[in-house]
Amino acid sequence: MVELARCPNVVVKLGGLGMDIGVFDHMRRPAPPTSREIADAWKPWIETCIDAFGAERCMFESNFPVDKISTGYAVLWNAFKLMAAGASAAEKTALFSGTARRVYRLP
Repeated sequence: MVELARCPNVVVKLGGLGMDIGVFDHMRRPAPPTSREIADAWKPWIETCIDAFGAERCMFESNFPVDKISTGYAVLWNAFKLMAAGASAAEKTALFSGTARRVYRLP
């Protein structure tokens, strides 16, 4: 990811870690994970990307319905909020809407 971040035209979507092909086992647990459990598990991966690309080149995304196997939609977005808790207001805007708005050329 660090090498890829050297390309200024590359933007990263932060999510999709709940799929059954990854390293996490949330879908095989007897009870669904909480937002805190997801945030704690995913944070090292998410922070690595944000550190490499900067918030202005990252966007949180839900990989639904695929991620539904491991968590609920609201639980996932609450986990993103927990992961972004230490970010500045400008960084949060970029992560939750600004980067997507710019990249997808939304009004």
